[in-house]
Amino acid sequence: MPDIVLHHYATSPFSEVIRLALGLKDISWKSVEIPNIAPKPDLTALTGGYERTPVLQIGADIYCDTAIIVDRLERAVPQPSLYPQPLGLAGRMIALWAGGPAFRPAVGHALGAVHEQIPQAFWDDRARRFGLSREAFLPALPHFEAQFAANIALLEQALDDGRRFIGGQQAGHADLALYMLVWFQSLRGQRPQEFGDVIAEWAGRVGAIGHGQREDWTAAQAIEHARAEEPLHDFAVAPNSGFHAGDIVSVSPEGPDSAAIVGTLIGLDDCTITVSREDKRAGKVHVHVPRAGQVLTAAA
Repeated sequence: MPDIVLHHYATSPFSEVIRLALGLKDISWKSVEIPNIAPKPDLTALTGGYERTPVLQIGADIYCDTAIIVDRLERAVPQPSLYPQPLGLAGRMIALWAGGPAFRPAVGHALGAVHEQIPQAFWDDRARRFGLSREAFLPALPHFEAQFAANIALLEQALDDGRRFIGGQQAGHADLALYMLVWFQSLRGQRPQEFGDVIAEWAGRVGAIGHGQREDWTAAQAIEHARAEEPLHDFAVAPNSGFHAGDIVSVSPEGPDSAAIVGTLIGLDDCTITVSREDKRAGKVHVHVPRAGQVLTAAA
């Protein structure tokens, strides 16, 4: 298998989920640091327009969004699983909660204490992509704080019966996603110990998983790596989906984010959208995104 490359930046919460997933599976990987705001021209050469973090690259196949990244890692290295029993794939539902309704309050709690130190360029970027402007953020802070406290209390209650991890004796995707909510509070100088012994001990176990075997790469190395590899080709477009293989399509995240991937549709089912595209720097790449949370339309 070609090298596994993670495009990320140090303070990205969702990147921490993937770094820990790589550690849990003891995977050797290449690290490419990307900017935390757009433009991201080197990343765009691979994704065709997707700007969120992280992005996983395996050769000339590009995986956008943590949901599809964890699926790809699970297929690449099945054991140890990100979905250990007895929780199994129900762990994904918990991870979706952590990355969905619980995420913005955690971000609000973390950024609220340091909002005056954050440059306007960051707020402009997040307003464009997520609708999180400084003007909307500040009045919502009391609500974020209250919701974050409620979510932390729920996590503590779930762990209070002595279990080592949220699903039992083994860590999984659910733990990694819940952990990012606590981990991100380091931005405001808050350590897990401040959330009480139960959460601190659990967070210590999750953090001890580590990030696997990491080697730094430049963006140029990653782009050249994509050019040198042939992307996977085993895809099909589901019948009665309203689309056909060969359609020129546009794929963009739900919400205000206008960044879109435009290319030739080669794969579509209930879980995944795959688009083939050519880039003058990266060559032919296949870009994979989850079906859930993405808007798929015919390209204008």
